[in-house]
Amino acid sequence: MEKIPLRETLVVEGKYDKQKLSDLFDTWVVAVGGFRVFNDKALLDTLRRAAHKTGIILLTDADGAGLVIRNYLQGAIGSAYIKHAYTPQVPGCEKRKRVPGKEGLLGVEGIADEILIDCVLRAAPQKDMPQAADPLTKLDLYELGLSGGEGSAARRRKLLAHCGLPAYLSTGALLDAMQCLYGKEELVRLCAQLFA
Repeated sequence: MEKIPLRETLVVEGKYDKQKLSDLFDTWVVAVGGFRVFNDKALLDTLRRAAHKTGIILLTDADGAGLVIRNYLQGAIGSAYIKHAYTPQVPGCEKRKRVPGKEGLLGVEGIADEILIDCVLRAAPQKDMPQAADPLTKLDLYELGLSGGEGSAARRRKLLAHCGLPAYLSTGALLDAMQCLYGKEELVRLCAQLFA
């Protein structure tokens, strides 16, 4: 199945939600780590910047914890930048778990692909979406000295700190973040300034 392109950044609760939605949509998918987002200033700052640049589609579980996270992010980021996608409340247990959650409902990772696609596209219809003229690639990160070379980890940490991004971002997550927040030309200019 071909991934569906989205303009907005897709924000979900956990890493398994992120894996599932990354297989369905061609956009930056950010997992907030459940309640970790309450204490992670760098992650919240990153989400604010993404919201102002691309807008956010927020997709949390249909349980009480998902509602708490959704309400917190809406207050912290601002409702003008958030589109809400809601999954139905489906009783069940995800395949990787031995027992269902507290409320006995499937989380985002357990919902059928077709339902997730419908939920997201109802929240944010994508009409006549322009494609990035020159998308950023892993090769670009390598050529900028941000991956695969001597000193690349230090350069990556310096860039992440300068941009106010979480220090734990992998190279793949860095690629997604830079494409969303800066784009190729801006990143090349920024690296020239930082590493001159």
